This record gives sequence, structure tokens and C-alpha cells, in this order.
Amino acid sequence: MKENKTLSTGGSAGASLRDRANSSRRILVVDDDKDNRQLSVDVLAGSGYDVEAVQDGAACWEIVQTRSYDLIITDNRMPRMTGMEVIEKLRSAGMAIPVIMATGCLPTYELARKPWLKPDVLLEKPISTDDLLEAVKKVLPAPAKTRERMQIQPYPEF
Repeated sequence: MKENKTLSTGGSAGASLRDRANSSRRILVVDDDKDNRQLSVDVLAGSGYDVEAVQDGAACWEIVQTRSYDLIITDNRMPRMTGMEVIEKLRSAGMAIPVIMATGCLPTYELARKPWLKPDVLLEKPISTDDLLEAVKKVLPAPAKTRERMQIQPYPEF
């Protein structure tokens, strides 16, 4: 049996303000395709997110029992447990972790039967790095403190 390995990475030492804001956002990438998984990790870590990765849905379910995440990005068709099964387990356990599903095979039949399992964003592979980052920004808006700093503050009145 293959041992599940978790890839983990954080932001770089010279991270910008945007990157430091993202680094507090923890993302779990779940994909049985090693190249897709590594590309997602590299893109997200390069944008300042704290990223971990596992190779299938069963490993995802195991790790969310012990660690907290702000977002899960998952494939659907994987050995041991599909992405839809992961979503079903999360929802059944009352875990409100947002999910982006990036898959080559859209789960239209499953979603028609169980529409409450719809991921927050559904992307059809192949996806571009821009599409991935746009979906993440849609699901994980900037934290409130970062949004406040980004707004133009008026000069104080004397």
C-alpha cells in the first residue's frame, strides 16, 4: 500500500503585504495526479498561501480530522475516495470548509441527485493558473484587516 505523503509549503521570506495576508490562509490540495498536485501547490505557495497536499480523498479525510483548513481544492475521480465523497463526508460532519473541485470529469449525475453537495466552485480541467487563483480569491476573500489596510484612508481633519 502506498504511504500518503503530505506536501507542505509556506510563503517566501521576502513576501509582499498581499502574500503575508494570504499566508494565514491554509489550503489543502487533493489530487491523485502528482504533476497537477505539484503545479497547484507551486502556484498557490507562490501567491503566498500556506499549502499542503495529499494524493487522494481518503488521505484528505484523515488530515482534516486533525488540522484546520480555510479551503480544500480537490479532484473528483481518485482512488479510495472521490472528491464528491469528500464533500459528502465534510457536510455530514458539519465541517463548513469551502471546496473548489477541479476535475476532468464533471460530477453532473451526482450533483443532480444531491445538489446540496455542490462545491463552492467547479472547474473543468485543464485549468489555467489564472483560473485557479481567481477561484481561490473568489472563495477566500482578503481578510478584514487586509481589506481595511487596502482602502484609502482620508486625511484627518484638523
